[in-house]
This record gives sequence, structure tokens and C-alpha cells, in this order.
Amino acid sequence: MTKFQKKKFIEIQTTADDHRVAKLAAFAIGLHLLEAVLPSPLPGVKPGLANIVTLFVLYRFDFATAAWVSLLRVFASSLLLGNFLSPTFALSLSGAVLSLAALFFAQNLPRRYFSAVTLSVLAAFAHMVGQLLVVRVWLIPNAGIAYLIPIFMAAALVFGVVNGLLTNYLLRINPAKLDEDKG
Repeated sequence: MTKFQKKKFIEIQTTADDHRVAKLAAFAIGLHLLEAVLPSPLPGVKPGLANIVTLFVLYRFDFATAAWVSLLRVFASSLLLGNFLSPTFALSLSGAVLSLAALFFAQNLPRRYFSAVTLSVLAAFAHMVGQLLVVRVWLIPNAGIAYLIPIFMAAALVFGVVNGLLTNYLLRINPAKLDEDKG
């Protein structure tokens, strides 16, 4: 035997939780990639379909799992689309981080009054604020950016409501947790 054959390799031990996060992140990445090829009504305005996965995960599991799914989506999608460490990546990451911060604070609001639609709208607004801050501070340091706020916030409201409604639908048709692997 050669030295190479005798060498032991470290095996990475994974858990069912790791597999769940990977599957959900892969689904979110797929939605993000699909959205990247669709035409946009306005530059910088996308429906944020991958955020449905984040909301679903927040409701079905916990905040930490939702954060993993969201951040993995941002990093992996940027690598797949070839814009890692670009301004597009910075916009996506800042939006995701502020969106996650909003969800972190909103996750314990009484569900009787605050549904997935409400959380989706809050997350969409936070996402847009994060992106506009990066644009204003780094990309286009001009006060004229403020004129775009109503347009982008209107888009955030519309897409936040739609994504929240879709999340509510998914939560109703899939009331069980995704703990078991069915295949």
C-alpha cells in the first residue's frame, strides 16, 4: 500500500437538521435563480420568491434555521450567478440581513394579529431599506435616491403581501413539520 492509501480521511458527520437546511436552501436557491432570469418590471424590483421559503422555515422550524436558509441562499446564488462580492451581492446580503433582523424582532408578535402576511411585508420593507442604504451610502451617494423610496416601498408592499399569502397557503396545505425524509 502506498502512503496515500494508508492515510485516513476525516469524515464530516451530518445530522438530519443539516440535511433539512440543505434541502430548503437548495429550494430557495432554485427560486432565486429562476427569478434572476425573469424580466423585471423596474430595475432592482424582483418579487423575492425565495423569501417565501425563509418565512415558511421560520414558521415551521425556528429563526436560526430560517437565517441559515436565507444566508446560504444569498451566498450560493451569488456564486452561481457569478456576482459574489459584487455590488449585486452587497445589495442582496444587506437586504437579507435587515430582513432577518425584522423577522427576528417580529417572530414573537401575537400570531392572532400578525400573520405570515404581516411578517412578509415587514421583511420586504426591511429588505428594501437595506438595499436603499447600500445604494445611498456606497453606490450612488446622492440625495436623489430618496425620490425612489415610494416606488420601491410600494413594490415591497405588493410583493410582501403576495409572498405572505403564498406562505400562508403553504402553511395550510403542509401543516406537518418536515422532520421526516419521505424518500
